[in-house]
Amino acid sequence: MLLEKNVKHYKELESTQKLAREKIEELENGTVILADRQTLGYGTKERKWYTGDGNNIAMTIVIKPNCTIKSLSTLTIDIAASIQRAIYTLYGYSLKIKEPNDLLLNNKKICGILTQVTTRKEQVQSLLIGIGFNVNETIFDSDTKILATSLKKEYQKEFSREEIIKQILKEIELQLKSNYIL
Repeated sequence: MLLEKNVKHYKELESTQKLAREKIEELENGTVILADRQTLGYGTKERKWYTGDGNNIAMTIVIKPNCTIKSLSTLTIDIAASIQRAIYTLYGYSLKIKEPNDLLLNNKKICGILTQVTTRKEQVQSLLIGIGFNVNETIFDSDTKILATSLKKEYQKEFSREEIIKQILKEIELQLKSNYIL
């Protein structure tokens, strides 16, 4: 699997998405940037995304596709569906997609997706897929307007981040290959 070959794992970063943007020229296609903790993680509209000490998944996947911007029209929903399949495959839990970029468990946000594209004319130069997934978090920021949850909070047990990451990457890679993006 291409997405499992080049994982750059950090104990702490400001943001996986920020690092990917800053180093995009030197990063290979399929690089995955993973952080145990993000100090300045963010989602759409620059909303804060908290990632504490190895409890959650904070990662950015770097894709350098050979495609036009038009071929990415359903990308974020396709990524959400890939994550949905990964969790169902592993545990039989059904996540609900809340368009355009969230996944819910029991009507509470468990995952956010941030896709950022750079283009030259209509040709895509790079695609960054940021994923924040609450796995074992039990403390949530009360300032957020959206009610958040985690697998641990809902099911009162620990989950393997590594197992979830591996399955998410597998499902996303299959999706990207089926869309001829990878």
